[in-house]
This record gives sequence, structure tokens and C-alpha cells, in this order.
Amino acid sequence: MGVLAGAEPFGHTGSAETGFLLCHGFTGTPASMRAWGDHLAGAGFTVRCPLLPGHGTRWPDLNRTTWEDWYGAVREALLALLSTCKTVFVGGLSMGGTLTLRLAEEFGDRIAGIVLVNPSVTRLRWDTKLLPVLGRIVPSVPAIANDIKKPGETELAYPRTPVRAAASLAKLWAVVRADLAKVTQPVLLLHSSVDHVVEPVNSQLVLRGVSSTDVTEVVLENSYHVATQDNDAEVIFTRSVEFAKTHAAQPEETA
Repeated sequence: MGVLAGAEPFGHTGSAETGFLLCHGFTGTPASMRAWGDHLAGAGFTVRCPLLPGHGTRWPDLNRTTWEDWYGAVREALLALLSTCKTVFVGGLSMGGTLTLRLAEEFGDRIAGIVLVNPSVTRLRWDTKLLPVLGRIVPSVPAIANDIKKPGETELAYPRTPVRAAASLAKLWAVVRADLAKVTQPVLLLHSSVDHVVEPVNSQLVLRGVSSTDVTEVVLENSYHVATQDNDAEVIFTRSVEFAKTHAAQPEETA
């Protein structure tokens, strides 16, 4: 089966001065990032949003991948942006925020700043520790997708949560949490006041763990988890552009 309609990766080629890499969430697709990407492109930025391996097709495909595969895809996209743009920012939703943090940990000041929307770095539910065992017994559990407050808005994501892939995501959380102090870039963190997927402790752990001295926290009062498609989407989009313009390298003056 091919990629679902609307789940395709996308990109916009704008200024060589500033690039923006966007990372979608677990079981989701670039569709949840498209409006964000369009807004960034409208501001003149070069934008890339890859489709992560195992996503956007059938949920069993995700069980055949691991966090290293997902990270490899965003890492490759980042390297491509770094080769063409003077200044590069990375933004992500949910697990996309996890991947964004990992990129920040690895690449340091080669990334000018990161934008996190409801990022995940842990889960407090008692059954999380059972995921590796559960994955040998059942291939999937009910979906985590489509947590949106806005009426009539639907997330393009899998109807089931693949358990073996979820166990790999838990491993990524541990890796990212262990290295949060390596994050030194400016951070814009936007999180929903009500989120039925990612618990509030996630944003707290990120805020306490990073070493960044320039950190801005924004509470989204009228959105659930998939905030990039929810009532506060324009807040995310506008604040992202302001953040990037503030922290972008200034063009060199010509004599």
C-alpha cells in the first residue's frame, strides 16, 4: 500500500537565509504540520517536513520500524537544510518534539532554535513499562490520535497504536531525557492546558532539564493535543515566525 492521500512529505523553497524543519508526531503524518509549514513559507522561510518511516501507510508498517529510523529521517532532512540555509530552526509536535530535542542535543549551536508543541519525553501510565512485553502479545491498542478540541477538525493518523513501535518510542524518551542538559539553543515551548495524550509533566521535565537561557513558555488555553490543527494554531504559527526572526542570523551587509 502506498502513502495515504494527504500524508505526503512536503517542502517549500524560500530564502537561503532561514530554514525550518518540521517533525510530525507518533502515528501521525505531515498533514498535521502542513498549515504550520504554509505559514512559515508565507514568511519567506525554506520549509521541510519529512514523512517518518512506518507512518502514513498502514499501522502494521510502524511496528516494523524503530526510533532510530524516525530519527534518521529527520536527521537527514536537517543535514540537507543545513547545507542550503544559513540559519536553521527545528519544530515538532508531540513525538516530533522529542525528535526535535534529540536533534538539538546532537547538533548544538548548528541549530539556531527549537519550537516544541506538546512535546513528549515520558508517560506516567502504569502500563508504559509493560510495552515491550505487551508487544509480543498484541500488535496494537486503541488509537491516541485525533485529540482536537476544534469542531470538524480531524487528524490524519492511524486508527490503532502499534505496540512494538510505542515501546521503541519509550526508549527514545529515555535517551532524550538523559541528555536534556545538552540543549542550549533558544527554546519556544507551547503546550495545551488540556491534553489527553501527553501529560503536563512532559513540559515540566523539558523546562527543568534544558540548559537554555532563552526559554519562552506559552500555554495554549483553547486546544487539546494536536494543537497545530486546533483553535490555537495561529498562536503557534505567529509565535514561531516571531521566534525565528528574533533568533535568525542577520544578513551580512554589502560594502
